[in-house]
Amino acid sequence: MLNKQVYLDYTATTPVSPEVLEAMLPYFSEIYGNPSSVYSFSQKSRDAIEKARSQVAKALNADANEIYFTSSGTEADNWALKGVLERMRKAGKGDHLITTKIEHHAILHTANYLEKINNFKVTYLPVDEYGRVRLEDLKNAVTDKTVLVSIMFANNEVGTIEPVKEIGAFCRENKILFHTDAVQAAAHLDIDVKDLNIDLLSMSAHKMYGPKGIGALYIKSPLKFENFMHGGAQERGRRASTENIAGIVGFGAAMEILKSRLSEDRPRIAKLRDKLIKGILNKIPHAKLNGALGDERLPNNVNFSFIGVEGETLLLDLDMKGICASTGSACSSESLDPSHVLLALGLSHEMAHGSLRFTLGRYSTEDDIDYLLSVLPDIVARRRAMSPLWEDYLKQGADPGPISK
Repeated sequence: MLNKQVYLDYTATTPVSPEVLEAMLPYFSEIYGNPSSVYSFSQKSRDAIEKARSQVAKALNADANEIYFTSSGTEADNWALKGVLERMRKAGKGDHLITTKIEHHAILHTANYLEKINNFKVTYLPVDEYGRVRLEDLKNAVTDKTVLVSIMFANNEVGTIEPVKEIGAFCRENKILFHTDAVQAAAHLDIDVKDLNIDLLSMSAHKMYGPKGIGALYIKSPLKFENFMHGGAQERGRRASTENIAGIVGFGAAMEILKSRLSEDRPRIAKLRDKLIKGILNKIPHAKLNGALGDERLPNNVNFSFIGVEGETLLLDLDMKGICASTGSACSSESLDPSHVLLALGLSHEMAHGSLRFTLGRYSTEDDIDYLLSVLPDIVARRRAMSPLWEDYLKQGADPGPISK
């Protein structure tokens, strides 16, 4: 039986904070009126939704009427891409989308659908070895048919923060709409949609200590495009479906709490991140850090490739020690394919398969990091001792480093 549990997968999801849960509870059994109903009992539900809308908007320096609640960040991504491209093509303004090779599958699969099924034109930008988009590549990809650029704010696997301000300024100057998937970034960074020239932005509550099943799409006013959900007049006629009141309330509370704690949480988490990175580099030979460094990386993200081992086996060994982590994208954990993000960074299939992602959060402690560093070196050494890939690597003349006992 495990005597210790260490959760280091905050990028996959976060626990609902006690304050958020407390804010949500009345809307399950006490204030349950349908916001679309006309009687006064439902007014409390409508008021709660509008309060949450204002809380989310304030955190982004947006207007409340620019926030639309969805069921998830995935839905928000789908809506942004499909809605804009369909409207623009109907208006004869263009049919070309520019995105990147390292986007979350909510963007990549949607872009592929639009390309293969609906005959839209899509350009997938490469990135450098750290996962950064080069502005010059974006400029060279633009055509007179380009109507939307969708580039994530920060990568969910390697934590690299993209040059969003420069991208936004370029798109605004060239009258191209700019969407960013900020599902990961919104939980750790200050985001000002006006300053960054962002037209559309996707978020998800469960990445920021809120509930699952609720997301949001920021749509800069007065931008109009096609609806994604049809059937009713909810969300001011833009997104049909009876509102998830408790989820929306939780999202608003989580966003407000997150914003109030950011200046305290961010440096503390970044310090733990740097301690973990330094510890792995010092204790495990031939470990490669993936992604950008310092302030160009999300404060909670640590992603390493370990030559000669499979990430999946390392995860199982860590699980036996009570440690929760991931390899590649958690949303694609059932796939046996190597991470598309790591391949885009230039890693070989073998290196991509040998990756682990540790992501920290509000409840992570120094003891958690110390415990991980006490068990991970031996786990990697033991797996390498059984690996023909590691044997081949050593035959090429590599120094194996210190031998774990």
